[in-house]
Amino acid sequence: MTELRALVVEDDSDYAASLEFLLRQEGFAAESADSLKLARERLAVAAYDVILIDLELPDGHGESLMDDEAAASSEFVVVTGHASVETAVGSLRRGALDYLTKPTDPARLKSALANVVRTRHLKQELASLRGDLRRFGCFGSMVGISESMQRAYDLIARVAPTPATVLITGESGTGKEVAAETIHRFSRRRDRPFVAVNCGAISPNLIESELFGHEKGSFTGADRRRIGLFEQADGGTLFLDEITEMPFDLQVKLLRALETAEVTRVGSTTSMRVDVRVIAASNRDPQEAIRDGKLREDLFYRLQVFPLALPPLRQRGEDIELLAKHFLGQLNREAATSKRWTDAALERLRRYPWPGNVRELKNLVHRAFILSDGDITVNALNCLQLAPPTSALHKEIVPVPLGASLDDAERQVIVATLEHCGGNKNETARMLGVSLKTLYNRLNVYRAADAPPAEPASAAPTAPKS
Repeated sequence: MTELRALVVEDDSDYAASLEFLLRQEGFAAESADSLKLARERLAVAAYDVILIDLELPDGHGESLMDDEAAASSEFVVVTGHASVETAVGSLRRGALDYLTKPTDPARLKSALANVVRTRHLKQELASLRGDLRRFGCFGSMVGISESMQRAYDLIARVAPTPATVLITGESGTGKEVAAETIHRFSRRRDRPFVAVNCGAISPNLIESELFGHEKGSFTGADRRRIGLFEQADGGTLFLDEITEMPFDLQVKLLRALETAEVTRVGSTTSMRVDVRVIAASNRDPQEAIRDGKLREDLFYRLQVFPLALPPLRQRGEDIELLAKHFLGQLNREAATSKRWTDAALERLRRYPWPGNVRELKNLVHRAFILSDGDITVNALNCLQLAPPTSALHKEIVPVPLGASLDDAERQVIVATLEHCGGNKNETARMLGVSLKTLYNRLNVYRAADAPPAEPASAAPTAPKS
C-alpha cells in the first residue's frame, strides 16, 4: 500500500515537530512548512493526502491555502490556538475535514487521520457517481439532471464526507429526506444508523422523551426505560424533519445537545455522550420562522453550518419527464409489466405546476399505473382530475375599482396573490416578480396602516375645588 503523505503548515517549530512525530506514528510521511509561501513551494513539487494547517501564519490566513488549485486534491485539518464558532463554521464550510484546537489531543488527531483514508475512498465513489449521473440521471437515490439539481449534487458531494451539520430547506415534497439519506450514504457514518423523525408528527408532550429518552417512572405512563433517538443514532445520523415545528422551549435542550454532544434522559440527572451528526430540514423560510417565534435564532445558526436548498419541481424543467419515467420503471419492475408514457401524457405532466412537488408526482404515477391497462394516456390523467396548467391557475381576477389609487391597486394585488399562495411569501414574491425583501416591506406598511391608533394620554387629574 502506498504511504500517505502529510504536510504540517505551522510557524511554531516545536509544535510542528510534535505534529510530525504523531503523523509518523500513524504511518504518514510527514514534513512541515512555517509559512504559506513555503507551503505553496512544497505543493508545487509534491501532492499531499492531508494538510494540517494553522489559521494564523506570518504571511497570511491559513484558510487561503484551501483555495489553491495545487491543494485541490488534499484533505485539510485545521489546527488552531484561536478557536471560535465563526472560524470553525467557516473552515467546515470551505471543506475542512476536521477542526482541532491547540494543544492537540493525540486521540482526536488520530481519529481525524483515520478519517482521511475513509474520506478519500468516499470521494472516489462520489466521483464515480458523476458517471451514473451522466448516463442515468441518478445521484445516489436522487433523480434529476436539471441545472438546479446539479448544484445541489455538488453541495452534497462537498459536505457529505465532513462532520458538518446541515440545514435542508425546500417546499413540502421536494425530497429533503432523500437528500439527507444521500448525505448519510456518502459520509463516514454510512455503516451506522440513519434515524429520521418528523418533529411536527409527535405530540409536544412526548417529543423530549422521543429525542432524549426517559427513565422508568419519570412521568405518568413511563413504565420502563426508553432509549431516545439520539442514543439510537449514536455513531450515525439523526434527521430532524420540520425542525420549526419543535416546541420552542425544547429547542434550548436540542441546542445544548448539539454544543456538548451529551444528552440526558427525562427523569435522569446523568448525561451521556453521543456521537451524532444532525441534519435538519424545514419547508418554511427559517428567517420567517425566527420572526414568528417558531425557531430560535441561536439554534438556526448552529444548524445552518452548511445550508442546502432544494428547488421545487416546477423549476426543474426536464426532470419532470425523467422522474415520471423513473417512477414508472420502478412499478414496471415490481409488477413485471412494460407500460409506457404516451407523448401527450408527458406533455400534460410538463405543463402542470406540481404544488406537491416530487411526492405528488410519485403518487400520481402510481395511481395512473393502476388505472391504465396498457400505455398511460392523457385520459388516465384526466380521470385523476389533474389541475389545469400554471398559466390557467394564475388568471384569477382581482377587481380594482375605477379611480382607485395606484397604492390601493398594488395592495389589492399583493394581498390577493398572498392568499392565492396560501401565505407562502417566497412563492408570492416570485409570482409578483419582486424581491422577498420588497414584499416584506410592503406588508409591514400595510400592517402599520391597519394598526389601531394609539390611545391619547390621560389628562392629569385636576385638584378638587375647595
